[in-house]
Amino acid sequence: MNRTSEAAAAGSSPAVVLPWILRIGVAMCFIGHGAFGLITKQAWVPYFGVVGLPESWAWKLMPWVGAMDVAMGFLAFIWPCRALFAWGAFWCVWTALLRPFAGEGWPEFFERAGNYGVPLAILLAVGWRSPWFARLPESWPELSGDTIKRLVRFLQVILATLLIGHALCGLVLEKASLANHYNVFGVADTMATMRAVGWFELVLAAAVLTVRHPALMLFVCLWKLGTESLFLTSGALAPGFEVIERGGSYIVPLALAFLLSRPLAAHGEPQVRPA
Repeated sequence: MNRTSEAAAAGSSPAVVLPWILRIGVAMCFIGHGAFGLITKQAWVPYFGVVGLPESWAWKLMPWVGAMDVAMGFLAFIWPCRALFAWGAFWCVWTALLRPFAGEGWPEFFERAGNYGVPLAILLAVGWRSPWFARLPESWPELSGDTIKRLVRFLQVILATLLIGHALCGLVLEKASLANHYNVFGVADTMATMRAVGWFELVLAAAVLTVRHPALMLFVCLWKLGTESLFLTSGALAPGFEVIERGGSYIVPLALAFLLSRPLAAHGEPQVRPA
């Protein structure tokens, strides 16, 4: 193999590209979420009540939580380490659990699977062994076929989970804010549209679990980017940060599309360094 082919193969290696894809997902989630803490958000008040904190304390603590989240987002680039991603996964699970604990329903927890799934995918790739605070290299050691196969399966489950969660927010919770997203299209019955989208996303989740093809994952990536971008026309508070916060919903299918575009990775066969 000549030097040009060697460089191209190395540059497209999962050990080179995947760390950046997943770290971007972590950064988007934490920076987007943290922004709402810094500007303060009324919808957050009940979540502090879950742990017994009154509204007055909720408003005081929001900027501190937001600052911590934004710092986490930037650390994903500046000092990526196992401890950072372990904490990120725990924090994302906890903040997602606050939704059903505050009475919003369990679909809200499952819809946010992309938030906690991305840092968990990083730990699955690099392993849980120490040192926990050492900076991870820009390029990971070459990933074995077995590791990539586990990553693909894990990301498939995470992607199906977030699609099912979003679908059930419409079908079960009949979430008014979701119905409001379709007003921009001028549809007569927004609730019917929301339910139709919900059934489509359930079918899409089933396809994600059974069909391993990069084209499908790219479609899901564009679908999620399109549906979440409806926040931009919904009149929501700081809608751009709503789109950024849901970065895991786009990064998970993008990472899957990348992995499945590599035949060896898709079939779980050993990865061989270029000769």
